[in-house]
Amino acid sequence: MIMRTWRGAVRPEDAERYREHQADTGVRDYRETPGNRGALVLRRTQGDLVEFTTVSFWESMEAVRAFAGDDPGRARFYPGDDALLAEKDEHADHYEVVSAELEPAAFDFAQPEE
Repeated sequence: MIMRTWRGAVRPEDAERYREHQADTGVRDYRETPGNRGALVLRRTQGDLVEFTTVSFWESMEAVRAFAGDDPGRARFYPGDDALLAEKDEHADHYEVVSAELEPAAFDFAQPEE
């Protein structure tokens, strides 16, 4: 399995709008590409910006190329990105997943009742 990562950052007032934009563009494209095994979107405040890192999981580098094109190390951008992104990495990184130890509910985002 291959893990692909990419990073960009937005102004705090654009964070929620960018999260929605990203879900409607890049993450949707990941999920619609054969060979995609899922994706995570990570967010944190770094200084004056809110940083987003996307992590996508792929069956093979061939599946990554089906999404990214002939140069899988080049980041893929969408209309509307430039209006929101204050910083963007031009490249994506790829890693071979060699181990994963996750509990079945590791990504259950339901809020606990108080």
